[in-house]
Amino acid sequence: MASGFFALLDDIGVLMDDVASMSKIATKKTAGILGDDLAVNAEKASGFVSSREIPVLWAITKGSFLNKLIILPVAFLLSAFVPIVVTIILLLGAIYLAFEGAEKIYEWIIPHEKSETAIAAPEMTEKEILELEKDKIKSAIVTDFILSVEIVIIALSTVTEEPILNQILVVSVVAIIATIGVYGIVAGIVRMDDLGIRLIRLSNGKKGFSKIIGTFLVNALPWIIKSLSVIGTIALLLVAGGIFLHNIHMIEELLHGLPSIVAEFLTGLVVGIISLGVFKLFKAIFLRGRAASH
Repeated sequence: MASGFFALLDDIGVLMDDVASMSKIATKKTAGILGDDLAVNAEKASGFVSSREIPVLWAITKGSFLNKLIILPVAFLLSAFVPIVVTIILLLGAIYLAFEGAEKIYEWIIPHEKSETAIAAPEMTEKEILELEKDKIKSAIVTDFILSVEIVIIALSTVTEEPILNQILVVSVVAIIATIGVYGIVAGIVRMDDLGIRLIRLSNGKKGFSKIIGTFLVNALPWIIKSLSVIGTIALLLVAGGIFLHNIHMIEELLHGLPSIVAEFLTGLVVGIISLGVFKLFKAIFLRGRAASH
């Protein structure tokens, strides 16, 4: 009886060790998307008065957990019964990631009319501010859903050959780490300027360590968000390119002579440019048809 119990404990220990090592690999595979996720959510949680930033971020975090509760069972069922669908979703997600990366580069290069981000204004009523918060939260949760699908599918693709229990444990661990990690860092980022302002106030207008650090934190926040956006864009193209290289052998054979990071970036960029071109073509046709009907 005792020997059976200890054998069970040993089996559980081996399983947990396997899950830990596989989770590490899966987390590395999904790390590319997290930079973009980080930048997007830092932007979504900013633009509010200090007292509302954390409540807004907490609402988005709860939405992110709910997204993953919806996505995970569906992903496991597809992996168990129709695994080919997982690959199809993976490739479709890669096209979306490449499109998003190419669109960001296009917006940096080509001058265009920037859309103004909604920010709570002093003259707005409490009801209007709450409505604005709800809109930003909904927008952030929708974006999180798309990114969560890709995170879950990429993590799942690393363990498709493993037993279903290992798949469930590994992908669930990655999903939890991704959510807590991203939103924990975002919480720290959006509070940087508040911490900086407090340090500046503590200095009482005198030059000193607290004022220097406080000023640095206040000035660094917009640069950090911009940097995350650039890193996230490069990561999107690398992740998308890597998915195509590992799943379409023709592309892999074509670029096998290049360093892997170069091949992944080029593949992601080409797929992104093509998908962006197709999108803009259909958009132009739609707008022209709509104008003609009027």
